Formats: sequence, structure tokens, C-alpha cells
Amino acid sequence: MAVEWNDEHREALVELLKRDSLRLGQFTLASGRRSHYYIDGRKVTLSAEGARLIGRGVLSILWGRPGIAAVGGLTLGADPIVGASLALANGFGMGTLKGFLVRKQAKGHGTGNQVEGPLEPGSTVAIVDDVATTGGSSLKAVEAVEAMGCKVAVVVAVLDRLEGAHEAFEARGLEFHRLLTIRDLGVEPLERL
Repeated sequence: MAVEWNDEHREALVELLKRDSLRLGQFTLASGRRSHYYIDGRKVTLSAEGARLIGRGVLSILWGRPGIAAVGGLTLGADPIVGASLALANGFGMGTLKGFLVRKQAKGHGTGNQVEGPLEPGSTVAIVDDVATTGGSSLKAVEAVEAMGCKVAVVVAVLDRLEGAHEAFEARGLEFHRLLTIRDLGVEPLERL
């Protein structure tokens, strides 16, 4: 059964993000740039309704790509998206899908893993994130799984700030999808440097 992601789902996610995640004002981003808005994706990815909508949206992109064995990304933005996707996967005939999380740096103890979870070397994977700005977080995850010998089939973001992520993924030969862009929330993106 195909995973449907329709206008009703999309609009419900827009409303959740506007209500719970979007803040207008003056903010300093991780890059040091100033922005007239801020998106706190975890306010929605860690809610029951947000998880349901986002998990469905991610699975709609992965459905029909039977070679994808696992979904994951850089902790902390990817964590709830991975969980939501896995929780819904079985109901859409994707019960073999696995999850993984990528640490910002390898552990200094135990097995020393940077990638956690049942990811097998050589697997084809999808990388997920809550908000894509320049794509840096997802590219760190890409590098970590590629170092394991895995192949990245697609990168999926819940929200694209339209500040260069698409071009960064394209330059690396990576397919990129987003559930929404900042313009869907009625906000214009920052001008690019």
C-alpha cells in the first residue's frame, strides 16, 4: 500500500509548525548569522501529531524505494524523525526498515561508534533532519555512513530554510526532498551570502 502524503497532511504540518515552532524576531543562528525568524523543529517532531505527520511524510518519500534498508541522521534533530518513521513503517508494509543515529563525534569509550543502531555496512540509507539550512548536519551524517561503506539514496528534511541545502546536496550528487519550505509558513528566507 502506498503511503499517502496529501494536501491535508501538508497543511496540518504547516499549521503545527506555525503555531509551535516558528518564532519571529531577531535570532543568532549556529552559523553566527542573524535571522528574522527561528524554527525550533523539536517542538513539532516531539509531539504526537507532529510525529505522525512527519513519519508519514518521510515514509511517502521512501515508499517505492525498496532498496532503502535504514533511515537515520545526525543526533538530535533526526532522533524523533527516525522514531516516528519506524513506528509507522510496519503499517505501510515497510516493516524491515531499520533506524540509526549519528553522533557528532565517535564515542571515546566502549565500541567507539559514531553511528549507533543496527546499520550494516553496505546498506542503502535515507538521511533525515528536522530543519535544513546549508545542509551541514545532514552532510556530517552522510560522511559517517559513507565511511561505513553505506550508500545514501536520499536526504529528507522536514523544513528547508531555502539557504543553500539543496545546492549543497546537489553538489554531492545527493537526491534531496523536503516536506515543506519556509515560504510554506509565510516567511521569506534570508538572503544568501
